Amino acid sequence: MSRTGGDLVVESLTALGAQTVFGLPGQHALGLFDALRRSSLRYVGSRTEVNAAFAADGYARMTRSVTPLFVSTGPGALQTLAGLQEAVAASVPVFGISSQIPSAGLGGARRGFLHELPDQRASFRDIVKHTRVVRSASQIPSAIAEAWQIAACAPTGPVWLEIPQDILLADTDIPAVTELSGEPRALVPRPELIAEACRLLSEASRPVVLAGGGVVRGGAEQELLALAEKLGTPVVTTFGGRGAFAWQHPLSLQSWVEDWHTTEVLQDADILLVVGSGLGELSSNYHTFAPRGRVIQIEADLGKLESNHPALGIHSDAALALRALVSGVAQRTAPVPDLLPKIQERLDSQDLKLERDVLAAVREALPDDAPSFWDMTILSYWAWSAWDPRGGAMNSAQGSGGLGYAYPAALGAASTVDGPVLAVSGDGGAMYGISELATARQHNLRVTWLIVDDGGYGILREYMTGAFGEANGTELARPDFVALAESFGVPATLTSPERLRADLAKALSSDGPQVVVLPALLRMFAPTHLEQQ
Repeated sequence: MSRTGGDLVVESLTALGAQTVFGLPGQHALGLFDALRRSSLRYVGSRTEVNAAFAADGYARMTRSVTPLFVSTGPGALQTLAGLQEAVAASVPVFGISSQIPSAGLGGARRGFLHELPDQRASFRDIVKHTRVVRSASQIPSAIAEAWQIAACAPTGPVWLEIPQDILLADTDIPAVTELSGEPRALVPRPELIAEACRLLSEASRPVVLAGGGVVRGGAEQELLALAEKLGTPVVTTFGGRGAFAWQHPLSLQSWVEDWHTTEVLQDADILLVVGSGLGELSSNYHTFAPRGRVIQIEADLGKLESNHPALGIHSDAALALRALVSGVAQRTAPVPDLLPKIQERLDSQDLKLERDVLAAVREALPDDAPSFWDMTILSYWAWSAWDPRGGAMNSAQGSGGLGYAYPAALGAASTVDGPVLAVSGDGGAMYGISELATARQHNLRVTWLIVDDGGYGILREYMTGAFGEANGTELARPDFVALAESFGVPATLTSPERLRADLAKALSSDGPQVVVLPALLRMFAPTHLEQQ
């Protein structure tokens, strides 16, 4: 049997350790998918390219490994952009491999090829960490190893490789690829910076740690725990850092970063150690955070280092920097602010029993170690602050804030997780991924999809009503989600707030996909802000 450029692709990925590929075929990519058929790689196909990108993202978050995504030229490639934007915002190593028009059409001349773009690669340059167009079959293994390594290096993130149709289809006599290295380079902190950070932390009177998504993506949870316990310092986690620190630990101040009480604790610290966060809009309470003490920032993304606040900036992988700090700081204790009772008192005053009961029912129904994926919907906004992840990873689309993330990402996760996976969407966001019910059924993926049906884009309704007195463009006609799911062969349940815990627990215990629909009009809590003090 002859081998082609497509075989070089799958051989290279296999040699680097890939096990599963996500994507969607297209005419220019047929050589790639034909080779995939002959390989040992597992293929999980989605119904749209953006959902394939989200699925690869979910798989990569669960495995913490580079995850291939195969798509075709032009429209197929461009549809991945929203998914890749989420991946780069959340530092998820998705490896996009796209076909291209035949080599004769590259270079900008319009030859009239199907799916032709003057410069397809240009659409990805400002999104991903790295792009390259392969010009010959001999370049394929090295180009794949190069991109894999870049995706895996801290800060991890998506990369993009394009291979012309003729190169994928052409026979090759290049020997089969059996060994490649894509090991990431270690991003080690500079010792003089670590020494200064150790001195500042050891001498601080009111130190606080703010842990971001870089702790989770870098697998630095144990190092963070060791440092917090050695310093006796409280830890706040950002929305993206959920799971970086145990929710119920005595030093945990949880994740109420949109609450001014938390903002005040962070800015009152004489030394604030920020790990794996750029202190962006959400993590800084919409840029109301104004530190009065010294900030130490550990960040693998050089572009985010001191991008919002002056700091002792340490460009490093989170785990390596925290490990060095643990070795260098003095054993001590620090005061833990009485923060959480103030937040609970504020919530108690807002008549939010329905919202709190619904979130509690979801938490009680989901096994402690099961991962969850959340779309941009009101219940997710609650979960960002109030969800105890326990042993299961909480993942959401708040990196870039796009709709439609939860369900396809959960399907990607279920491709590697041995147990149930939860996806949570509103009715508006659910319509982005409804076609993926076919994917769930085809692969019998164990994802339970909770759809909170409030008749529209609920969070936008709240924002517009609050800003302008009434909303526009937020109300939606929608299908009978139960009947629609059942038409795909996916069992579905119409529930209520009172039955939610039991219905959701039953669905999660099943062996395949399930849908649970909750008609409910939820409200957001009102956060405190500086002007209210």
